[in-house]
Amino acid sequence: MTLVQPLKSIQSAAKGDRRWDWLGLVPFFAFAFAFLILPALSIAVRSFQDNAGQFTLQNILDLRQPSIMSAYAVSIRLSIVTALIGGLLGALMAYAVTAGGLPEKVRSPLVTFSGVASNFAGVPLAFAFIATLGRLGLMTGWLKNLGLDLYAQGFNLYTFWGLMLTYLYFQIPLTVLILVPAFDGLRREWREAAENLGASSWDYWRQVALPILMPSLLGTMILLFGNAFGAHATAYALTGGQINLVTILIDAQIRGDALQNPGLGNALALGMVFIMAVSIALYSWLQRRTSRWVR
Repeated sequence: MTLVQPLKSIQSAAKGDRRWDWLGLVPFFAFAFAFLILPALSIAVRSFQDNAGQFTLQNILDLRQPSIMSAYAVSIRLSIVTALIGGLLGALMAYAVTAGGLPEKVRSPLVTFSGVASNFAGVPLAFAFIATLGRLGLMTGWLKNLGLDLYAQGFNLYTFWGLMLTYLYFQIPLTVLILVPAFDGLRREWREAAENLGASSWDYWRQVALPILMPSLLGTMILLFGNAFGAHATAYALTGGQINLVTILIDAQIRGDALQNPGLGNALALGMVFIMAVSIALYSWLQRRTSRWVR
């Protein structure tokens, strides 16, 4: 009896302390509300308002215009292409980092560079590619001196495929950062058990490793899709608005002179929010599937 009462008092005190643990989340929820939820609600409301602030469905109906549908199609195509190529190349690099036998002195700088490159976007990235692969770029001139004229062969940095190449600069490193922990989660015991049962290396990857990694791979590609779909500064700085992307069209509707229509711009943004929400939901579901194997 003498020990029970002190234990109960300690437990009650611990429960009392834990009642205030949620206060640590207040800054996060305040930030999320101010910069995520509140802007999304504002976009949703303004999508159904005209320039006079009156309710209207015209902004939503205008999304059926051919130029707007084309902008969504180009943005989705660019996002899918960069997600697939960036995801596959990044997965190969992540495999080389984790299971390829790279020494630690190579792995650590590569992962560090991936962390920097995955966040290097916008105007600086566009300028770097223009200075490197533009018509008067350093590598363009160097290859031309060697007898290979890229632009005479049909290459153009300021087109869809040039923009895709630029996006891959931050898509591939982002894939490496995400998939390195997933490859590290493959336990050596699983491979040893498969080999003891007579499985070849191909059988192990086809029947054990790939099924485990597939949710993480697909989730990474979905994240890459959203990352490219929402990019604006890089595309605008590189092409000057020549490519019909949704983000560039939103900028023209909200800040432009001739095409200014804030209501339509908010409706375009609402469509992007819906697509991004679906992508985030799929990514979250796949991450929950993956967490069962990497604990």
